[in-house]
Amino acid sequence: MKAPLRLLGALVLGVALGVALSVAACWPRSEVLYRSAQPPTVAYGDGSSHLLALVRRSSLLGESHEIVVGRDPSLSYGHRVGIEVSGPVRAAEWTDAGVRVSFGTGHELFVPAERFVGGR
Repeated sequence: MKAPLRLLGALVLGVALGVALSVAACWPRSEVLYRSAQPPTVAYGDGSSHLLALVRRSSLLGESHEIVVGRDPSLSYGHRVGIEVSGPVRAAEWTDAGVRVSFGTGHELFVPAERFVGGR
């Protein structure tokens, strides 16, 4: 009687470990698909250098994309805009008013400077 219980216990433990490893392997990840730095010819009121990144986030629930604009190179904070992406970024144009991202599909997204200046 003890052998079947041990076998059942080992099976339950194996399934639990398998689930835990699967979750760990698929844990949310971020990948920077595009990065653009503010050129030296453009200056904002906070005196910081800013960057723009297109980030893909993958999790157990699927995939999402966002534009992150801010002064933190690690992208841990900044102004975030969730987008649907169907093509690559073609260019980023930095101006005193903000930054405009152009996509290969012909779409454009403008982020006003007031949204990312000052560490937002």
